[in-house]
Amino acid sequence: MPPAPPHTPAPVPAHTPRIDPRHSCFQLSVRPSAIHRWGVYAEQFIPRGRKVIEYTGERCNRRETARRAARALNYMFTISSYWALDGSVGGSGAEFINHSCDPNIRGWICKGHILYMAQRDIQPGEELTIDYHFDPDVEEVNCTCGAANCRGTINVKPRPSGSGRRAKASKRKKPPLRNA
Repeated sequence: MPPAPPHTPAPVPAHTPRIDPRHSCFQLSVRPSAIHRWGVYAEQFIPRGRKVIEYTGERCNRRETARRAARALNYMFTISSYWALDGSVGGSGAEFINHSCDPNIRGWICKGHILYMAQRDIQPGEELTIDYHFDPDVEEVNCTCGAANCRGTINVKPRPSGSGRRAKASKRKKPPLRNA
């Protein structure tokens, strides 16, 4: 009698990401993106200055954030020097918003919440994008946004040294630590 074939696990069905309507102020959908993997798309007109969606996820301290950020794909968004949200656990769908050097939304941190706000009017069918502003001192991540003003990297370019002027402290909150 021949040996039994090794057990082969059943194929895992493909999971299509979704938007949690409890955290979205507009009709949005998740679809494949030309920028990277999945993208979030407006299904209705979104006026400039309006809240679009809240970025949600599991709150992680610095140590846990560093551990999770080492994964090949991660959806970490830094809130402060100590806390970050992991959108892969309890995420609203905002974690699938891709980077662009010419974004149509921006992140705003308010009382521990991450709100994504429309920077300009957004038309139905348009992909939502945000500038991740990865620090220049972390490993460089190539950008595939395709914007006319693409800087070629998701990382912010360092300021040239010796410019004679002292760099201003940024009031911008830290960007997401995301390799999605």
